Amino acid sequence: MRKALLVLLVMAFTLFGSVHAGNDLLILFESNAASESIGTTNNGRLVNGKRLPSSGPNFRTYSRLGSLIGRTAVHDRVRDTVLGAYRQLAEEHPELVFVYGETGWPWGGRFRPHRTHQNGLSVDFMVPVRKDARSVPLPTHPFNKWGYAISFDREGRSGELQIDFEAIAAHLHALIAAGREHGVGIELVVFAPDLQQHLFDTESGAELRDKIRFNVNPSWVRHDDHYHVDFRLER
Repeated sequence: MRKALLVLLVMAFTLFGSVHAGNDLLILFESNAASESIGTTNNGRLVNGKRLPSSGPNFRTYSRLGSLIGRTAVHDRVRDTVLGAYRQLAEEHPELVFVYGETGWPWGGRFRPHRTHQNGLSVDFMVPVRKDARSVPLPTHPFNKWGYAISFDREGRSGELQIDFEAIAAHLHALIAAGREHGVGIELVVFAPDLQQHLFDTESGAELRDKIRFNVNPSWVRHDDHYHVDFRLER
């Protein structure tokens, strides 16, 4: 009985360890070959895609299991842009925490249930939120579809959580700045149209409409719990 229990405990700890650290271990074995984006975001593929790390000082993945099985891979220059933006935010706004969502397979191609995310240039960023005025990571777990089933009202509230529109604006500015260093621009941001005005009304969000193209019409999924960013390679 004791031996069986010990075996079960070892198996449980091994499984937990694999899920917790597996993605970051796999990054160590990635090829150094440059990524190649082929086709479009809704009809394409990716060569030599790179995994995003599972966590950093001010960010984490929406799901360590999702990252382990390869659902958070991007073009290498998009990876560098995303991580560069987080580094900038850690310096300028150390109180803020962020969660990134799904991106695509390391090889690209069809990525259900998403209609895009096929060529390594698309990233979902879960909305930064505050609880009791403090920046907290958006809760992501199987019972809320890893954050994708959270619903926010037209004021950006969901229970005790409030979308931090100023943090979204700071993040988008940081992505623009980091992208310049890596030859990456922002092609489109998809965010719920009924929430966009709150973003533009923030101090640092007012100029975003002149720098970034946002969707005008609602998408097939509301995009209130995350903002989808399509990047473009500029060199």
